[in-house]
Amino acid sequence: MLSSIIFTLCLIAGGFFFGRKVRTIIRNIRLGRDVSRSDNSGLRFKVMSLVAIGQSKMVARPVAGFFHIIIYVGFIVINLEVLEIIIDGVAGTHRIFAPYLGGVYAMLIASFEYLAIGVLLACVIFLIRRNILKLKRFWSAEMTEWPRNDANIILITEIFLMTAFLTWNASDQILQSEGQYGIISAAAFPISSYLIPLMDGFSIDTIHIIERGAWWFHILGILAFLNYIPYSKHFHIFLAFPNVYYSNLEAKGKMSNMESVTQEVKLMFDPAATATPPAQGQPAKFGASDVQDLTWKNLMDSYSCTECGRCTSVCPANLTGKKLSPRKVMMDTRDRLQEVGNNIDTHGADHDDGKTLLKDYITAEELWACTTCNACVEACPVNIDPLSIILDLRRYLVMEQSASPSELNTMFGNVENNGAPWPFSPADRYNWANEIK
Repeated sequence: MLSSIIFTLCLIAGGFFFGRKVRTIIRNIRLGRDVSRSDNSGLRFKVMSLVAIGQSKMVARPVAGFFHIIIYVGFIVINLEVLEIIIDGVAGTHRIFAPYLGGVYAMLIASFEYLAIGVLLACVIFLIRRNILKLKRFWSAEMTEWPRNDANIILITEIFLMTAFLTWNASDQILQSEGQYGIISAAAFPISSYLIPLMDGFSIDTIHIIERGAWWFHILGILAFLNYIPYSKHFHIFLAFPNVYYSNLEAKGKMSNMESVTQEVKLMFDPAATATPPAQGQPAKFGASDVQDLTWKNLMDSYSCTECGRCTSVCPANLTGKKLSPRKVMMDTRDRLQEVGNNIDTHGADHDDGKTLLKDYITAEELWACTTCNACVEACPVNIDPLSIILDLRRYLVMEQSASPSELNTMFGNVENNGAPWPFSPADRYNWANEIK
């Protein structure tokens, strides 16, 4: 009874703190401007099924894709075992599903074990890729000590959780065979059986302590890991699905327009057109200078970023040595958003800390290095769109601060005066045809 009470309190506490942090993240995402992404639900479910559930973009890099799928499937399937652990912990039972599922239960346990060893090996391989092979995209300038440590913490934690799971099963087998402590025979354990010789010579009481210790370590480790996830890049395991569902279905080369600007252009072409009365209140800002000026989908993108670096590794600007890194744009957006959220919690919604995403986090030099080629958008495994953030920040520089590069200012002047990017009068536009005989 005492064990069940302690477990229930731990479960409630873990769920409470996780839920509180998730509510804060949702609040932060809602700080962004509204954008409609509720159209074409059938196509959205199809995209989500292919990209988020089917991992279609992960396998573009076969090695990483293969091992990531192992971890992904293992995470989903092994959590079925967590359901039984939770029921056992609250009710004080042991493998409560075993008597009801029979042979199916044995098959499930076997699949859990194969996946557990697969996840363990995949995590070891990812640790080697990051820390021994030191793949370039994991050691870029924006991958400072915390992002690198965060990735290692996640992988090492998963190794410990899978080891505890297999150790629990191994010790449980011995107790089943001995018929001790009321533990019933449940199933065969194809992987953890190889750990049994490591316990030769241990007394039954010692093995029971190992079994209980591994069980508690596994479930408490899961609860602790659950509360670490919202502070980590690993939060993408929850956000990847809605983030892909709400991704932009328009052609990648299509850019968004501001209604106010579109209306002005229409009036220029048709002076007889009737202007829409301006909205009451604060005039709309052209572009974005801080996270509140971005859309809620941009902000969801930032929390969904896995920091895998695939976007930066295909960015032509980055590959030629320029400062632009699409991954850094997403990481900076998330860091600034969390800073704004913390300011709201501490000082209230109207607090101004004097900082902005543009200038304090992302520089104009980074923004103007972008070629708008959409390579980063195409490469992202969860359909994050760094380009839309870059374009909104550049729009602010041009339309609010007139801070575009001199080459663009020349082009803007030519378009305004000559109706074309080139410095030729419209009257001379067809002079080239005079040379044709």
